[in-house]
Amino acid sequence: MYITFMRTIAILNQKGGSGKTTTAVNLAASLAESGRRVLIMDLDPAAAASSWLGFKDANRGLLEVLTEGKNLVDLVQPTAIPNLDIIASSMSLSGAGKALAGEIGVETVLRKRIAKLPADRWDFLIKDCPPSLDLLTINALSAAQEVLIPVEAHIMALGGLYSLTQTVEVVQERLNPGLFICGILACRVDQRTNHSREVVESLHQKFGKLVYKTSIRENVRLAECPSFGKPITMYASSSTGAEDYRSLARELLKRNKQN
Repeated sequence: MYITFMRTIAILNQKGGSGKTTTAVNLAASLAESGRRVLIMDLDPAAAASSWLGFKDANRGLLEVLTEGKNLVDLVQPTAIPNLDIIASSMSLSGAGKALAGEIGVETVLRKRIAKLPADRWDFLIKDCPPSLDLLTINALSAAQEVLIPVEAHIMALGGLYSLTQTVEVVQERLNPGLFICGILACRVDQRTNHSREVVESLHQKFGKLVYKTSIRENVRLAECPSFGKPITMYASSSTGAEDYRSLARELLKRNKQN
């Protein structure tokens, strides 16, 4: 195992609209609310998680970490949420692949930088990965213990799930033997429709215990809270969205880490 001082979870789906950033921000906030010390790392050049939490211009920070050896800990900033820190992203990260081309061990650069973080400062590192299987994503997977895959409760979202799990297996085989999928999360579940319920049932049938018992119900408050710069636990604390993400955090904490 490459990283042992904190649970390091990459939140990943190459399909847009899956609930990836929503899950990264709200799971991190729910864990922080429970008293865990959480660091969220925004690896998506779109910087949606950063903007959501009030960080709109991170300049070239993460890119310089990857390409020039800048210390990752220098980019850590506190958020307005107790127990939650962030390493923010920016559009400059979109040039990471080109900037790193030709470097030896290019797939493990981020792992080396994360290994220098303070060993006892956080309980969780949550990574919001890009919505693509690019070099940034491979770096995120090579520097993670666990992968959490949010999936929209729509039949079209299931097609890419198999290729995504295969990618995780390839990274596990070639770069990170300790990597495993800690869970698949059904998101945007509209319990009023047969289609949505059938997709969730299909997930459970095909992936068994990998699928979380918790699912994230469609909720207007979840759609609103990024505009107000707050996670759902602060924006609408009694909403079904807050209830679902707190439930996910409890389930994640109960699931044993793989040794």
